Formats: sequence, C-alpha cells, structure tokens
Amino acid sequence: MIIGNIHALQDWLPEQLRQAIEHVKQHVTPETPVGKHDIDGNRLFMLVSEDSTQPIEERPAEFHQRYLDIQIVMRGVEGMTFSCLPAGTPEKDWLADKDIAFLPAGEQEKTLVLNEGDFVVFYPGEVHKPLCAVDKPATVRKVVVKMLMA
Repeated sequence: MIIGNIHALQDWLPEQLRQAIEHVKQHVTPETPVGKHDIDGNRLFMLVSEDSTQPIEERPAEFHQRYLDIQIVMRGVEGMTFSCLPAGTPEKDWLADKDIAFLPAGEQEKTLVLNEGDFVVFYPGEVHKPLCAVDKPATVRKVVVKMLMA
C-alpha cells in the first residue's frame, strides 16, 4: 500500500504509478462522465464514480487478484480501511470473472481519511474497505485506476 497526494508526488513513486496519476490529473475534470474510461485497454483503465459513503460497519472489505487499484479522491472526504494481514476466505468470490472478492472485514483493520487529491494504492491481495463515512454519509467523486499486474 502506498498513500500520497496527486499534487505532491514523491520522487520514489514507481514510474508506472506516477504516469497513471499524471494521466488522471491531465484528463479528469469535474465534467468527466461517470463510468469506465480506457487508457490502455484492459491493461490500464480508470473508473470515475460519484458514490455515497456509508457507515464503516455497513461496508464490505474487498481485495483483487490481478489488478492494482489507485484510488484517488477528486471531491469530498472518504474513510478507507485496510489490513496488513492476508485476506481470509471470501464471502463472495468473483475473482475469476470480475477480479474482486468480498469479506465482511479485514483482520486488524486500520482506517485513514482521504481528502481531495489524496490517493491510496492497493496491490493485488491487499484488503481494503472503500467508501467509509468519516463523520456522516456524504457524496464522494473519485477515480479508481485499475492496472493489470498478473
């Protein structure tokens, strides 16, 4: 997992991640429609969304097997939990078809708060729980860049 802000990218950030974030900075505006936007076919694409956060206990944890996630908050505030421990047995396993599996929660979850411009990178297998409300449910506009790793 890596965290940062798109307006202050660090020199040590891997070049592929830096390029994907720069693409978002250059091509995503408040007018960019919600939905999937190809960057390099199924190897690299982004999902623009506007969703409502929910109380943390209502959000399922998830992980992916083939794709890395770069989750970037464009507007609003989002809580995000993560676990440093391996994923357990999923309740819903859609890894083969949709590259996502759901768990009720990660082990020893930790929570961070993402503000506008903040990003977090989750590698395949890293458990995370997006769209958690910080104070109360609110709308968040975000971009999730999906990068094929396997």
